[in-house]
Amino acid sequence: MSDTTRAPAPVVLFDFDGVLYRGDSFTALMRAHLRRQWWRIVLALPLLLVAAPFALLRRTRRRALRFVVHLALLGVSEQRYRKMAQEFGRSLGADAARFIEAGLAAIKRHAESGARVVVVSGCEETLLRAILDELGLRDIELIASRFVTGRFGMRVGVHTFGPEKVRQLAQRGIHPPWDVAYTDSSTDAAMLVAARSSVLVNAKPATRRRLVERLGREPDQDVRWE
Repeated sequence: MSDTTRAPAPVVLFDFDGVLYRGDSFTALMRAHLRRQWWRIVLALPLLLVAAPFALLRRTRRRALRFVVHLALLGVSEQRYRKMAQEFGRSLGADAARFIEAGLAAIKRHAESGARVVVVSGCEETLLRAILDELGLRDIELIASRFVTGRFGMRVGVHTFGPEKVRQLAQRGIHPPWDVAYTDSSTDAAMLVAARSSVLVNAKPATRRRLVERLGREPDQDVRWE
């Protein structure tokens, strides 16, 4: 088959937190940052108390958490943030116990088979790139949340979450249907419904029920990875 008629490589999408990483990687960065600069919590405590009830409601949770991130990064320059995220990302990537071995094996297997593998995550881009590089996944494409420099410090520019993942994929020229999509979250229903093969990873029963409702069908695979 000539180069002009060669079929495109299969597209395989991976969520990150809960599929490859045990936990929430960006939250881990913010916790480490605030432990070093505890005074930020003290100064922001009145505002955090106001934001707390909104973080408990699904409808307002994203806005409340975005507000908390803005407070945590108040006065932090782009250069300082990038340095902090890269250093923390490398330290996370070096800790094998934090990662799901079967997930890493799956992403490497797809890449070695010639698929176009893309990690699509709500984690921030600089942090996630550092983690993947430390894991030896430098060639894996990445679509993640991005920060921009605001008047008072770094703030969220694009949060690659839920349906936004599909929009960000389209901006990179990746349009449905894609071949396989892995996630542990019902918020990725838009990404899964456009996949020829949907894989739900380590999902809780409530998450699985919500996802089945949104998909209108069972996931193609429901796996348990240790």
